[in-house]
Amino acid sequence: MTSLPARPAPPAVRPLAAAHLKDAVRALEAGDRAAAVRALMDIDPDSWVGIEHRLALLGEDLAALLTLAATDVTR
Repeated sequence: MTSLPARPAPPAVRPLAAAHLKDAVRALEAGDRAAAVRALMDIDPDSWVGIEHRLALLGEDLAALLTLAATDVTR
């Protein structure tokens, strides 16, 4: 009997990177674009891959997420 190949683990998102992303979204909701950019710049490259992977699973990308936060639109 043949077994299926193991599914690769999804890219990791470090807890600090998740906190930075959350800070960026909150800053955009508050209208503070400079703080949002600073928070996004603090995210490490490996976590970016994980964030983009998870957003893709939801059918979104980072630009869509940030636009929603900036315009306070609910889907």
